[in-house]
Amino acid sequence: MKPILPLFIMIDAMGWEILRNDPFGKNFAPNRKRLESVFGYSSTCVPSILSGHWPDEHYNWCYFVYDPKNSPFRSLRWMRWLPTAVTSRRIFRRYLTKFVKVQLKFRGYFDLYNIPFKFIHLFDFTEKKSPLQPKGMNRGPNIFDFLVENKIPYFVTDTTKSEEQNRDDIIAAIEAERVDFVFQYWAGLDGLLHMVGNQSPEVPAKLRVYEDWIEKVLAAAKNHYSEVHLYIFSDHGMANCDELVDLKAKIDALPVRMEKDYAVVYDSTMARFWFFNDNARKQIHEALGKVPEGRILPDDELQRYRALFPDRKFGETIFLMREGVLIVPSHMGERPIRAMHGYHPTDPQSYATLCTNQPAIPDDVTHIPHICRLMEKTALLAKIKNSAAK
Repeated sequence: MKPILPLFIMIDAMGWEILRNDPFGKNFAPNRKRLESVFGYSSTCVPSILSGHWPDEHYNWCYFVYDPKNSPFRSLRWMRWLPTAVTSRRIFRRYLTKFVKVQLKFRGYFDLYNIPFKFIHLFDFTEKKSPLQPKGMNRGPNIFDFLVENKIPYFVTDTTKSEEQNRDDIIAAIEAERVDFVFQYWAGLDGLLHMVGNQSPEVPAKLRVYEDWIEKVLAAAKNHYSEVHLYIFSDHGMANCDELVDLKAKIDALPVRMEKDYAVVYDSTMARFWFFNDNARKQIHEALGKVPEGRILPDDELQRYRALFPDRKFGETIFLMREGVLIVPSHMGERPIRAMHGYHPTDPQSYATLCTNQPAIPDDVTHIPHICRLMEKTALLAKIKNSAAK
């Protein structure tokens, strides 16, 4: 039996407001705390957790950026001639995404979403590497670089496998005493919340499933490790979307044109603009000022939340919707979904959760990047004690 196993389990979108009045984990992780997330989507939150750094440091923010010179998608532009009834179908995009990912040798999460083929040659994709692997960040190291550098054997989720397969793989690794650190990432709750919203009875039912899985993993761990340092956490919460705005139609109605005068990515909860002349900037800013459901984020606010990029790689103007408003259609999808994240970090449903079986959560752990401190500290403790026990 080995002395210590650090067990870090991330449940995507298990926000504070979702968990606050739920009995989740009270038996095995009774200490819980609300954490502030970072501004952005999972493309931002997960790398921030894994690296302990902020978006303006690691440069993993939104997926698509205006960069025609380095676009890997030029060969797809001919698809603009295909009927929209075909190219806008999710099943078509899903299979094309898998093909393109293999061809481009992307290692991280990748989805073509609903980027129009007419303009796809204007954009690059920012997550070509996997943040769940060593050297997987756009800038700087992550926890897996730390584990490799310190020669700490670890388990990490294989995103090509199902949640159940990863659960079983954890148990097998624990029973073989092959690992001194575990990072598990379960994404199923995020997908469920997008479909049913945060008030559906399916949500607590899913939490009960995760409880059962964690208890099984803990049972195996307690048979092979004297102590299990358990941390369960999320990257963000999820807000119900009760209001839809066709922001694209408002911008398309202006006497300026995409590609000639400006470029834009319509994410689900924000629009990011690049301008090629002052007239386009003026016209679009005036139009955005007439949209009461959102606002342009000033640079000082972006800087405060560590999402101001000096090179404006991710957009010169960031227009953010208020919580509960969804941009439809967007470059993420043609149709509404029930719930979404990616709103302001201080909106009620944006806060993340941290639960543990440890006696206390340090006072300086207040934001999701701080979880990396806990991972590094606990991994080193396990290395020292497990090495001494050999």
